[in-house]
Amino acid sequence: MKPKITDFSQLDLSKTYTYADYLTWRFNERVELIKGWIHKMSLAPRRLHQEVEGYLHVQLWRYFEKKQCAVYQSPFDVRFLKNKGDANAEITTVVQPDICVICDLDKLDDRGCVGVPDLIIEVLSNSTMKRDYNEKFNLYEENGVKEYWLVNPEGKSIQIFHLENGEYQEFETLEEKEEIVTSKLFPELQFPMNEVFEY
Repeated sequence: MKPKITDFSQLDLSKTYTYADYLTWRFNERVELIKGWIHKMSLAPRRLHQEVEGYLHVQLWRYFEKKQCAVYQSPFDVRFLKNKGDANAEITTVVQPDICVICDLDKLDDRGCVGVPDLIIEVLSNSTMKRDYNEKFNLYEENGVKEYWLVNPEGKSIQIFHLENGEYQEFETLEEKEEIVTSKLFPELQFPMNEVFEY
């Protein structure tokens, strides 16, 4: 049995870890594992981030409420299994997207999602922007997330990417308040852009 880790400083950031390790950690910091490497997350996003994320979560929850899909908001663990088994010691990627939609409910267990969500939304902040645009973009593409939204509260913009032939194609970029946000994967999921950034 692995010893419990009670302080973030006990971790060796020069080595890789698995989900089995992750389950032993008992400290306050939120972290993600990306291909075994630890990424520390912000404990409390800014108010602006929370307002935008909250609005989006409500819109998606209302849309999917009576459909065969579930909507979750961070913190919620998503374990990717690409090229891995589903044993805890084989899983090396655990992320906490701001919002995710899972339509195959068999992927859900008491700890979160085991497998790939259909839709992931990341609300950008200064501390996560580079990772969301690069590392997570590539990670979600590689693992087969069908649709990925990058929402920028500061720039008041939304970029929607849709997976085609294993690669993300830009479906649309919305920057004007009179535009309507529309999912390519779920075309009836629509809401006004000006309400997303009504602050």
